[in-house]
Amino acid sequence: APAAAPAPRGFGGAIERSRDLLRRVKDEAGIPGIVVGVSVDGREIWAEGLYKVFFHFRWWFCFLTGLGYADVENRVVCKPETVMRIASISKCLTMLAVAKLWEEGKLDLDAPVQKYVPEFPEKTYEGEKVVITTRLLVSHLSGIRHYERDIAKVKEEKEKANRAFKLTKSNQEKELKEKEAKGLEKTDSVKAKKEHEVEVKSRNSKPGRREKEFEQEEYYLKEKFESVIESLKIFKNDPLFFKPGSQFLYSTFGFTLLSAVVERVSGQKFTDYMLKMFQDLDMLLTVQDDNEAMIYNRARYYVYNKKGRLANAPYVDNSYKWAGGGFLSSVGDLLKFGNALLYSYQVGRFKNIDGKLLPGYLKPDTVAMMWTPVPKTEVSWDRDGKYAMAWAVAEKNQEYGCCRQQRHYASHTGSAVGASSVLLVLPEELGSEAMENGLVVPPRGVIVTIICNMQSVSLSSTALKIAREFDKEKWLQYVD
Repeated sequence: APAAAPAPRGFGGAIERSRDLLRRVKDEAGIPGIVVGVSVDGREIWAEGLYKVFFHFRWWFCFLTGLGYADVENRVVCKPETVMRIASISKCLTMLAVAKLWEEGKLDLDAPVQKYVPEFPEKTYEGEKVVITTRLLVSHLSGIRHYERDIAKVKEEKEKANRAFKLTKSNQEKELKEKEAKGLEKTDSVKAKKEHEVEVKSRNSKPGRREKEFEQEEYYLKEKFESVIESLKIFKNDPLFFKPGSQFLYSTFGFTLLSAVVERVSGQKFTDYMLKMFQDLDMLLTVQDDNEAMIYNRARYYVYNKKGRLANAPYVDNSYKWAGGGFLSSVGDLLKFGNALLYSYQVGRFKNIDGKLLPGYLKPDTVAMMWTPVPKTEVSWDRDGKYAMAWAVAEKNQEYGCCRQQRHYASHTGSAVGASSVLLVLPEELGSEAMENGLVVPPRGVIVTIICNMQSVSLSSTALKIAREFDKEKWLQYVD
């Protein structure tokens, strides 16, 4: 490999620590190949080695690196252009389409879905007629099931998770009180250590063990559905698990119904509408996970069998869930997507000197709505967050003086057959002076995305740690 080029001024430490963290994640979980992308506002070009590439766009600096193999059998290495399943990050992409149609006045978020998709039957719950709306679908409040058909099992799993969370929180609060009593300096090191232990435990569960979700038969459907309307037959006649709006239940099938809404409102085939949107965003490597199509740089996917050995993931056809988990993408495209949203979110807060700032893809208030936590929701991969509109959002918060400060960020993870992913957006906390004098322009913040070709890998905590590393070093430059 060629000699490494010097790191961008000020980011060398963040890059080295992030690379070391990713190597540990890869080794602990036995991941064949992993690709990461990090974008930071307004930095110079930097290139390192054969598989580490840096780009400098008009507004943001981007770090891309790949570790391991996209195809183990043929020894094809991971690179920034590697395309993998992004799983449930597809929900964020679909939400962008929903938001655009809503802004254009074509979609009523609070109208019954039957207004757009009469093929979906009207529903009742405990003998009472109920209404499912697009707004409820995007926040998983519709009552439509996920892969598990047995409501009793779903309730049991939720109760177990809640008990475990309460126990963990109680222990953390006890530790904090003991520290206060001793007058020790409080830091977030204990929490960080526990986060790491939980994540390592999750990653190390690979030998023949799968999340319960992967035990569901519908995860491995091989039938090719010709339309999103056709795929509704999987669940449209099943009873609701609860009254819409009363509870939270994460549901990929809810997004299958959402894709039918987008299709009818846009007047285009759902995948055609999404591909046009990807072109507008310059996401040229993002496509649906079509097994028959020739897709360059597509990775292979892997699992560990019952003997703990690496094996090819089983064949699946994801045409039944394009909207909720059926797209492929690269880390570069996901960074473009994240920056388009971050720009849209922030541009309205900057003084538009000489009209040089272009409008965002969405209006600032629309992104703010998308990133506002919705009551009665929860997030399995981030206990600090609540679910919003197809995004998990952690709000700015600090409970104790001289203790951990929680930043505002939005994220989503993904878990598919043979693949795992995460996308995290950490907006900068903008000061009024910088926005008024025109010295900085949006987007301002750090975006991290990680994709890998191994299922059931927890990546959310890793992404947040990497984002914090780059954010910290960015501000150290201002101090220097």
